[in-house]
Amino acid sequence: MTVSRLSALFLVMLMLAGCGGRAVLGLEPENVIKSSAAVPAPLVNDKTGPKAIIPVFVATSRERSGDLSLPYTSKRSPSLNFARVDIGIPPNHKNGEVEKSNSKPNPARHFAATTFQPLDNGQIFIDRINAELARRPAEKREIFIFVHGYNNNFADSVFRQAQIAYDYALPAVAVHYSWPSAAALGLYVYDRDSATYGREGLAELLQLLTKAKASRVLLVGHSMGSFVVMEALTKLAETGHHDVLRRLSGVMLAAPDIDVDVFQSQVADIGKLPRPFVVLVSRADRALNVSGRITGGHARVGDGSSIPMLQKLGILVLDASSLDGGSHGVFASSPTLMAMSRSGQLSRRILQGDETPTGQAILADGTSAITGAASLVIYLPARLLGALR
Repeated sequence: MTVSRLSALFLVMLMLAGCGGRAVLGLEPENVIKSSAAVPAPLVNDKTGPKAIIPVFVATSRERSGDLSLPYTSKRSPSLNFARVDIGIPPNHKNGEVEKSNSKPNPARHFAATTFQPLDNGQIFIDRINAELARRPAEKREIFIFVHGYNNNFADSVFRQAQIAYDYALPAVAVHYSWPSAAALGLYVYDRDSATYGREGLAELLQLLTKAKASRVLLVGHSMGSFVVMEALTKLAETGHHDVLRRLSGVMLAAPDIDVDVFQSQVADIGKLPRPFVVLVSRADRALNVSGRITGGHARVGDGSSIPMLQKLGILVLDASSLDGGSHGVFASSPTLMAMSRSGQLSRRILQGDETPTGQAILADGTSAITGAASLVIYLPARLLGALR
């Protein structure tokens, strides 16, 4: 490898570092609750924190540790571990950010876990999710599954899910899948191998969630987590679990760090994709652009270079190249997307774009600018374009 290639590799590692950090949960022994116990009512405080608490149900293919700061490690577990982790949002929280500490978090300034409850098995995990769903109105019995990206330790990833759920005001039960990322800049290859390993655990989680009494199940993967999602869907299709795929109300891949050729092969293996199936791309995503150069010039699905291909595959594309900077993490940090989500406009437009685009201004290339957010552009699936012309 030449010096320039080494320099570029170091650069991409620095860019992709934005996916992670060195957060810790901040747990004390009194925060740990037995699997059979009831979780105490949350205590919130607008000054000393936390100002809000987000319960996150976790399934992870990480090994359990005895360290309460990070109760799950980067090592690969042969079986899924389950837990509930309640995450406190600090009073000083700014939308789109995860305020974290690499030592003991201060609830007034940092995300911090208020409760950690290991759950003994998958059935208890599902029972607890169903109990949480039952507390909600029938129209809000939804599940939001999030799969994190490269360079995340356990705290990084669960904090990110809590941040998204809070900032987007998602009326859904948060379910997190944490695959065994090494959370180290120099271990990109380990993470890529762990992402492949993690597909089994995500496929098992999706099968378990068919027992959940939810009206909708939304699956979101970010960056390398999108590869985990696609591999899990491929696994389910290849083993005949099409009922699990049909259970999904929608799939979104945000800034997917997947080789374009590999992605097309995955789609062919899956067959009929869940709908809506949405990919968020950005030509301003420097991490994916440099990653593509490091991998021999192979385009990544999220870099915005293959929109026509995605349309041809029946996928709805959100182009965030000009949206709030269009960075690798724009899906989690964009105030525009948050405002649209809180108003319901984003979900309505995605559903309309995937099913009934009547009334939208469809351009000749199959794009549609969202009202009030002209910097976000929808590219419609090819199956709809013929009907519109």
